[in-house]
Amino acid sequence: MSYQIIRSNRKTFSLQMNTKGLIVRAPYAATDAQIAEVVKRHEVWIEKQRRRIAEAESLLPSVEKLTIEEIHRLADEALQLIPERVAWFAPLVGVSYGRITIRNQRSRWGSCSSAGNLNFNCLLMLAPPEVLDSVVVHELCHRKEPNHSKRFYAEVLRVFPDYWTCDKWLKENGPMLMRRMTG
Repeated sequence: MSYQIIRSNRKTFSLQMNTKGLIVRAPYAATDAQIAEVVKRHEVWIEKQRRRIAEAESLLPSVEKLTIEEIHRLADEALQLIPERVAWFAPLVGVSYGRITIRNQRSRWGSCSSAGNLNFNCLLMLAPPEVLDSVVVHELCHRKEPNHSKRFYAEVLRVFPDYWTCDKWLKENGPMLMRRMTG
């Protein structure tokens, strides 16, 4: 079984399956034999994930891929709009933030680093405005709660009461948007 290994300054192993295959996140000190053992121990889970992804892919209709020019245009639009939305919601959440970066991603809508830097997917420009706002609030709330605990979601809902409606929209429509990414 082939897999991609990403070594980092972590203490534990992590397995992630996506449409391109298996990604093993491992500590720098982990040997190739240790990594192979982790993969072997999780063969059943890996195969289950592979089948689940293949089934989900087969149910999605084909979509028109965005051109590089369209992606650049979306990124430019996002670079104008998203910092405004972050600046609007940050005081409501009661947090500060660092750098804002717009990315062309296939699997994430946003992320927040421990340093407070925020990343957002340019494909959010194809979602309804309230969905974009829900992702902004979600990432800003990670400045208070760097997890997905009850306290985290209580904070999200305090600032954005319609969060679950937008989350549902992303779960239902997000895979189709992600499939439009080129490359």
